[in-house]
Amino acid sequence: MKKSQNVTIKGTKDGITLHLDDSCSYDELKRELDIKLSANSRTNDGQPLTTVKVQVGNRFLTDEMHEEIKEIIRKKKNLVVDEIVTNVMAIEEAERIKAESEIVSVSKIIRSGQVLEVPGDLLLLGDVNPGGTVKAGGNIFIMGTLKGIAHAGCYGDDQAIISAAVMNPSQLRISDCINRAPDKGADSEIKMLECAYIDENRQIVVDRIQVLMHLRPNLTRLEGGF
Repeated sequence: MKKSQNVTIKGTKDGITLHLDDSCSYDELKRELDIKLSANSRTNDGQPLTTVKVQVGNRFLTDEMHEEIKEIIRKKKNLVVDEIVTNVMAIEEAERIKAESEIVSVSKIIRSGQVLEVPGDLLLLGDVNPGGTVKAGGNIFIMGTLKGIAHAGCYGDDQAIISAAVMNPSQLRISDCINRAPDKGADSEIKMLECAYIDENRQIVVDRIQVLMHLRPNLTRLEGGF
């Protein structure tokens, strides 16, 4: 296909890809996109729809700009927008991703009725008492006794895990899976350094913490893993 100064149209097996220059003005880009698509527009209503993927490089697009570009493409016959891809994200999105990748360290006791929630991983230096709740978008590491509720991967991360120095929870949750702790008799053994994870049957399993090196080899951010 012909290449103009700011718009390149390339055919692919899945449809067409529009490469839009990220250095020209936005208004200039819109005019050229409209002209280029009009020159290549099909006039036969019997033609099947063609999927369009739009690459805008390092140009930031507001929601309004997204809709304007989609509208220009939709006005042409037989074209339907699949996605618009940009290398740039909003500050809010960047801050959200950064927060979800961080480990938040908290030193306190979570008492009955209290809820502690963080967007990423949680490292709690303390206990979670009965009636207390800790929630994390990522993993939960408790350097104390877990007697309350722990909910890891609360935004839908099935790979999240829960670990505790003393694991005696009232309830475990990972993503959308729930495991209610069994009743413990007075002589029941409370094991040390355990972890909980979702297995291949989507059941929450509690096991010794050493299994994580095989089940979640990428859990640690340090070089070499476990």
